[in-house]
Amino acid sequence: MSDGADPRVERLRAQLRVPTVSRADDSADGASFERYRALLREHYPRVFGGLEVEEVAGGVGLLLRWPGRSPGAAAVLMAHYDTVPADEPGWTHPPFDATMTREGDDRRIWARGSIDDKNAVAGVLEAVEALLAEGFRPEHDVWLSFGGDEEVLGRAAEAASRALQERGVRARLVLDEGGAIVRGQFPGVAEPTAAIGLSEKGIGSVELTVRQHGGHAAHPPRSGVTATTRLAAAITAISRPSRAAIPPVLEAMFEVLGPRARGLVGFAYRHPRLMRPLLLRALARGSDETHAMIRTTRVVSRLQGAAADNVLPETARAIVNVRVAIGERLDDAVDEIRRLVGPDVEVRLVGGSDPSPVSPIDGEGWRLLCAALAASHPEVLPAPYGMLGATDGRHFTPLGPVYRFFPFELTNAELGGLHAIDESIRVSSYLRGLRFYEELLLRL
Repeated sequence: MSDGADPRVERLRAQLRVPTVSRADDSADGASFERYRALLREHYPRVFGGLEVEEVAGGVGLLLRWPGRSPGAAAVLMAHYDTVPADEPGWTHPPFDATMTREGDDRRIWARGSIDDKNAVAGVLEAVEALLAEGFRPEHDVWLSFGGDEEVLGRAAEAASRALQERGVRARLVLDEGGAIVRGQFPGVAEPTAAIGLSEKGIGSVELTVRQHGGHAAHPPRSGVTATTRLAAAITAISRPSRAAIPPVLEAMFEVLGPRARGLVGFAYRHPRLMRPLLLRALARGSDETHAMIRTTRVVSRLQGAAADNVLPETARAIVNVRVAIGERLDDAVDEIRRLVGPDVEVRLVGGSDPSPVSPIDGEGWRLLCAALAASHPEVLPAPYGMLGATDGRHFTPLGPVYRFFPFELTNAELGGLHAIDESIRVSSYLRGLRFYEELLLRL
C-alpha cells in the first residue's frame, strides 16, 4: 500500500518501526534509541544541518536551537520519542510494523507511538524541514526539545530545561503533548474542540508498609489478622474518593465553553458558582476522566507480600500512585493518606511533584495557539482543560507558560489506544496536524 504514498507518511512509519521502548527496570534497548536518533538525522537533513544541535542527558535528549532574526522571548516545541512497552497480546497488527490499512477514503497506521508521541516528534520536524526549504527564519529563537525517557523518568527534559535556564532563556510559549482535537468530550458542546492543557495534576508515589511477625501459613493467627490483611484494610481506606472541588483551570474551561454550550449544561458553564453542586455531580457521574478532574486520586499500582506461597509475610508493602488535583499540594495528599490509614501503617513519599502552574488564556502563548488553529482547523473551538497525566512539560514551567496539546483529531476509540493495544492514527489526521505546526512556526 506504499505505492505513491506521501513521503511524510513513510518517514513517520519508518520511525514507528524502531522500538524505542522505555522500561522502568532500565532494560531498554539502547541500540534502538541510537538507531532512531540516526534516522531523524537522515530524514531531516536541513534541520540537523542548519540548526544548532546538542545532546543532553547522555544523548537521551536532543536540544536544537533555530536562531531568530531578532532578540526576544523564545518559543519551545517539545515531544518525546520513547514509548511504553507493547507486550500485551491481542494487537490487530504487530505494534512495531507500522502497518497501514485503508479505511474508505482514508488510511490508518497501526503502531505503538503513533499517538504517544512520535507523531508529534515527526510533525514538528516535518514542519521545520519544510519551512527551512522555503528559506523561512522565525522572528525570535525557537527551541526544539525531544526526550527519550518521558515514559519513565523524564531526566532528558529536566536536563534540557536546566540548560535553557542557565542560558537565561525566557519563553513566551512552551508546547508539549497533551490534549487533542476531539468531539463529544465536553457535554453540551457539539462542535469539535481542541483540548489544550493549561496545567497538569501533581504526581506522587507513596509507599505503605505494614510489619508484623510472620511464620508458617499452615497455622496463621487465630484472629486472622496478618500483615497483608492490615495492608488490605489500609488500601480500602484510601480507595474512597477524596473531596471534590472545581479547580481554577476548570473555571477557565467553563468560561470558554459557556457561550457555545446548549441547554442546562450551557447555563451551568456560564454560571459556575450558582450551579456548582450540579457541575460537581455531573462531572463526578461522567466518565472516569471527568471524575478524576475534580479530585486527587489514589490507586494502588504495586503490591508485595511474602516471598513464598506458604509463608506469612513479615512485611507487606503497597505503592500508591497519587495524582494531586490542580490547586492542591502533594504534601497535603500524603498527610491525608496518613490520616486515613492510621498510625500502625508506615507511610513514605517515594517521590513526586506538585501540580504545575496554570498557564493563562489571556496571554501571547494562548493567542498564538488559537491563531494557528484558526488557520489549520478553522472549525475547531480551542478549549482549556487540566491534564490528568504527567508530561515532560512540567520541567519547563520555570521558562514560561506551558501548554499541553497536539494538533491531531482523535476519536474516542483512538484515545482508548493510548498506552493500550491497537494504538493507531489516521493518515488524514496526521497530515492535517503538520499544517498546524507550520502555521504556529510562521507566527513565532
